[in-house]
Amino acid sequence: MTDQRWQKSSYSGQETHCVELSNPRGLIRDSKDPDGPRLAVDVGAFLRAVQDGRFER
Repeated sequence: MTDQRWQKSSYSGQETHCVELSNPRGLIRDSKDPDGPRLAVDVGAFLRAVQDGRFER
């Protein structure tokens, strides 16, 4: 999967505790472990959930 383009939220700045999204494949990974497991998601549903605040600490 080295051809993937991963994107981290611009709001995260230099924060290392983030997730990265690969669009359009709809994969999410932990930015601290780029070679680790990936989770396949519906990109639109995931982004709506983030915008709705469902993943706030």
